[in-house]
Amino acid sequence: MLIRRCVLLLALLLLPVMAVAGQAFDRMKVEVVTGGGRHAFAIELARTPEQLAQGLMFRPKLAEDAGMLFDFGRVQTVAMWMKNTLIPLDMLFLAADGRIVHIAEYAVPGSLEPLGPRESVRAVLELNAGTSRRLGIHTGDQVIHSLFTAAR
Repeated sequence: MLIRRCVLLLALLLLPVMAVAGQAFDRMKVEVVTGGGRHAFAIELARTPEQLAQGLMFRPKLAEDAGMLFDFGRVQTVAMWMKNTLIPLDMLFLAADGRIVHIAEYAVPGSLEPLGPRESVRAVLELNAGTSRRLGIHTGDQVIHSLFTAAR
């Protein structure tokens, strides 16, 4: 009986990890164009409701030139949080044309505080915390990706 309870408890604890492990993301490149130049990132694209909910949760690290682009499919009010996210992130909130309208720097791992702008956005690009400062990424800079070409 004790063994059965331990196995059940372990299964319940691992359920969120097993659920996110099954999600596959498309991989591609984006560029962020700043006053100092162009910066390329290898990103994963989150589009489905499951992918959008999962994001970068439970990941122990993220390569320096990597990130995740959240495509919400339309312009809308967006708030992001860091539930079950293990690494600090910078969040770039993007208008329909790929212009950066808001940056939430150094989002705290595990925080349930909603982060985001008052204005509506089409997408969010998550990068390692500190990337915005290191590369001089500011509001008004441009993210280049096929998602935004139709809006230009």
